[in-house]
Amino acid sequence: MAVAAAAHGEHHDGHDDIIYRETRDMRLMGFVLFLVSDVVLFSSYIFAYIYLRDSVPVWPPNVGGHQLPRLDTAFAAFNSVVLFGSGVTMHYALENWKHANRGRFNLFMLLTIVLGLGFLGGQAYEYAHAQIGGWSGNIFGASFFTLTGMHGGHVFVGVCFLIALWIQTSRGVYTQDKYFGLTAGTLYWHFVDVIWVVLFFLFYLW
Repeated sequence: MAVAAAAHGEHHDGHDDIIYRETRDMRLMGFVLFLVSDVVLFSSYIFAYIYLRDSVPVWPPNVGGHQLPRLDTAFAAFNSVVLFGSGVTMHYALENWKHANRGRFNLFMLLTIVLGLGFLGGQAYEYAHAQIGGWSGNIFGASFFTLTGMHGGHVFVGVCFLIALWIQTSRGVYTQDKYFGLTAGTLYWHFVDVIWVVLFFLFYLW
């Protein structure tokens, strides 16, 4: 009986492994297509911003007879380092999970979440101090708050996603060989990093 039960267990585990391998690539493709759809969404807003920028003679535009000030590039650069640093820590979190180093995985996951929240805090501070009007004040303010706000929303969702993944790892949902959720979380986090590179160039360097 014990031998039969053990054999049944091995067969069951083997069946699960086969199902996981067969569906992993399909789930990965589906997630990549989701990210591609998000790229299309951001691209439409980015091209709209470029069109609006080219439609006025000076940028930032003149409002009330005075040109709006440029955004604080130094502060944004610091906040960008915080976000990009979280991309590095997320990479190491995944690598340590693959190598079954749970202690370092937990450390890097915590750092990623803290840095993500730090970026959001920096963005909130910038929103409170940017002297460019609000969403409806002018095309510069409307473009800036719309695009960076949409990106910030993605970062917030990403932080929630990572917290959920972290909880799942503590409950044994993932193993050293089966960790698609962590792969998806890492891809998503790198996605928000890449989008911010484009936005940083558009609003602070161009």
